[in-house]
Amino acid sequence: MRIILLEDIENVGRKGEIVRVKDGFARNYLIPKGVAIKVTDSNIKMIEEKKKKLEKEREREIKTVEELKNRIESLSIIIKKKAGEEDTLFGSVTSADIEEALKAEGVEVDKKSIILHEHIKKLGEYEVEVRIHPSVKALLKIRVEKEE
Repeated sequence: MRIILLEDIENVGRKGEIVRVKDGFARNYLIPKGVAIKVTDSNIKMIEEKKKKLEKEREREIKTVEELKNRIESLSIIIKKKAGEEDTLFGSVTSADIEEALKAEGVEVDKKSIILHEHIKKLGEYEVEVRIHPSVKALLKIRVEKEE
């Protein structure tokens, strides 16, 4: 089934694109959630009118996302955790801990957008990926220190 996306959907397409998906996915998920509509002549005309507005919105969005990326990459977050012998943490540093540390710095990100490639279970310095936008990722420097 061909549909027009009303929102960006990961692994499917971007807002305003016409994509082909399986009938059940469109009928049972995308259309009822209001994130897509069927392709018809009137819907295509409506989307083409909105595409010009979308391009301007995307340019503004990319600009703000790039500014946020630069801000995140300029930060160096310090997280204090209880640690035992040989610098091993009691537990681990989670994406929620990183989200709180970023909030303290005045940066709002969702913990789901913080990608931990490995569990942080030792003291030291790490780089964590923050997915700000589907096409923009920032590397955040984190230093885990022993809590006294």
